[in-house]
Amino acid sequence: MPRKARLDAPSALHHLIIRGIERKRIFQEDRDRNDFLHRLGRLLTESHTPCYAWALLPNHAHLLLRTGLLPLATLMGRLLTGYALTYNRRHRRHGPLFQNRYKSILCQEDPYLLELVRYIHLNPLRAKQVPDYGALGTYLYAGHSAILAKTRRPWQDADFVLRLFDSHPASARREYAAFVQEGIGQGRRPDLVGGGLRRSLQGWRQERALSFGFVRSKGDERILGEDAFVQQVLQASQEQMERSYRLRSQGMDLEKLAQKVTEVLGMEPEEVWSSGKHRRTVQARSLFCYWAVRELGLSATSLARRLKLSQPAVGFSIRRGERIAKEKGVRLGE
Repeated sequence: MPRKARLDAPSALHHLIIRGIERKRIFQEDRDRNDFLHRLGRLLTESHTPCYAWALLPNHAHLLLRTGLLPLATLMGRLLTGYALTYNRRHRRHGPLFQNRYKSILCQEDPYLLELVRYIHLNPLRAKQVPDYGALGTYLYAGHSAILAKTRRPWQDADFVLRLFDSHPASARREYAAFVQEGIGQGRRPDLVGGGLRRSLQGWRQERALSFGFVRSKGDERILGEDAFVQQVLQASQEQMERSYRLRSQGMDLEKLAQKVTEVLGMEPEEVWSSGKHRRTVQARSLFCYWAVRELGLSATSLARRLKLSQPAVGFSIRRGERIAKEKGVRLGE
């Protein structure tokens, strides 16, 4: 059966799980972990991608990220490829380091963000990487210590998590610490990381009702959320795919896209391809990037190569182009 396409959207919350091939180690020593974190921090900062929780275990890692200026597939591709190449050279090994594709779960924010923060940050304790909860507070390879201000991770958005508990940092840290400690007794949480239908139905009780015919619901292994949220995400994904296919079948390519941009903004076609920073040029390039990625489904990586821009620059252009399209009330193909 073919693999389902990844789901992503602007500002979407994702729980990412990276595993070593055949469950082998992906971190042998602290030098490996520090290299991974250095790469992660640089990419998150460049792409303005918020990170709320993370944990590195010997043979896998967890990340809780919100999509920033780059699609998560692009960001993760750069992170894992660069790390694997360095890891293989350092440890004199060959071949794939990671198990297939990393797992990416698009999450409904309100009921799940704090549950995921707690679950992810308790992973080192469950995996016996630290002896007790107290030691978790100073453990360098999970985000818990940064939220408690015991370590400094500028790329981790600890303040966002703390504001969900209290407006005063000291009180927020106390409430956060108590919240995490209360989760120790919960053990592993298959409803947060496993079995798509059960996960999408918020646990085992609803699936039991479903099995007796009391509930009709929609499940998807790529989504963590309530039924209405799951259906909303799937519908939006299907509509986007159908729209991209329709535009391409009508012959819409980059050249015609550039022509459309010039018509909307009243300018010459060469201004779209210009590398200058004049206001009109920036507007044209931004609208072009937005339509190319969001409407035609092109990758930000390929577009960056074509326009001779960095990937974060393309990400900024997409955001700016979205605002321009909304202000002018224009859509591609209309």
